[in-house]
Amino acid sequence: MDEDDTPRIDVRENAFLRVANVTSLTGTNGEELETKPVMALCRCGMSQNKPFCDGSHKRNGFDGSPADGEVKEKVLSYRGEEIDIHYSILLCSHAAECGRRLEAVFDQNRRPWIDPDMGSVEDIKAVVAACPSGALRYNLKDADPNHIEGDGVSIKIDKNGPYRVSGISLADAKFSDAATEKKYVLCRCGLSRHKPFCDGSHKDQGWSDEG
Repeated sequence: MDEDDTPRIDVRENAFLRVANVTSLTGTNGEELETKPVMALCRCGMSQNKPFCDGSHKRNGFDGSPADGEVKEKVLSYRGEEIDIHYSILLCSHAAECGRRLEAVFDQNRRPWIDPDMGSVEDIKAVVAACPSGALRYNLKDADPNHIEGDGVSIKIDKNGPYRVSGISLADAKFSDAATEKKYVLCRCGLSRHKPFCDGSHKDQGWSDEG
């Protein structure tokens, strides 16, 4: 194992994600992938051996830096009678778990698209728990906003999408005020303006694992 056996991810400049001491890595079809004490995961989107790095970042001149000055955090708050919901545009990876699980509350075809009074407190909390990126928080009245953090220590890979990370320390990363270090998503396509975090660019630009 590596160092003090603490699960951790290090973001290598213009290169890969160095993953240490993580034993749960789930592939795009839900299969458990073989893990090693130290792994290099692709974050440029060009490896021919995804999710593992094959050196394509170097051959293709990958720039892994964030687009400073282009993306600013914006948190929208939706007030309800019993519960408030807070949504960070910056953190959202567009996994759409919220709409699939509770469309009455999270309806992209409605304005405003979030209405806390259309669902129960427990159902809303369940959706916040399912949000992989930490973009959703909630608070009951007269309380501070809360995340519901991920379970266990794992990395799950979305098909044609990002790495969903739970319970793993991310070294030297600047988390936004609305983020949680216990649950976040990391860019796998190389297109995010908020690297190393995913901003949904894979979906906007039609990136795929086979591309």
